[in-house]
Amino acid sequence: MFIRNENFKQYIHSYPVVSTLLTINLAIYILTLIPKLGDEVFYFGMSINGAIIQGEWWRIITAMFLHGGFMHVLFNMFSLFLFGPELEKMAGKTRFLAIYFLSGIGGGLATVLTQDAIYKTVGASGALFGIFGAFGAILYRYRHAMPQLRQIMLPLIVISVILTFLQSNVNAASHIGGLATGFVLGLFFFKRKPTVVWRNHA
Repeated sequence: MFIRNENFKQYIHSYPVVSTLLTINLAIYILTLIPKLGDEVFYFGMSINGAIIQGEWWRIITAMFLHGGFMHVLFNMFSLFLFGPELEKMAGKTRFLAIYFLSGIGGGLATVLTQDAIYKTVGASGALFGIFGAFGAILYRYRHAMPQLRQIMLPLIVISVILTFLQSNVNAASHIGGLATGFVLGLFFFKRKPTVVWRNHA
């Protein structure tokens, strides 16, 4: 179900939104590795609560495309690569983008509301947890169907939330804010069962 069997060309053609997001995130990460320029890009785009409160609202969005190191970007992009395609097929391009960006923004706003002014953060985790939240909404709305999806996603969501509070240097507010936003959007978007995607998994 979440195993990707497509070749590179097929993946890009089948999941253009996920492919574009992966490309942008990786390109920006490489850009931040350039001496001096990378530092300026990183500082300009990172989420700083005090700066956001003073009007630099764009940081909530730009921080979604910045990562604090190779393992950070690798883990987040692998999660997007693995779980994003199914939701893009189920939701469609526009709704998937809405879930991704609004969940990232929801996580950013939760961070601003719960952390002090000097708190700084980067990463796509809020948006990725929004994907999990949207899957959670599907499981909730259609709880008597899609057993294969339930067996995979429900434990993954529970484990991800638990790890959020057990690991250090994790922005829990962004994770939970993104998860909640994705869940609410999922309830709104998936009023009808997306059977077309699951026809081959019956």
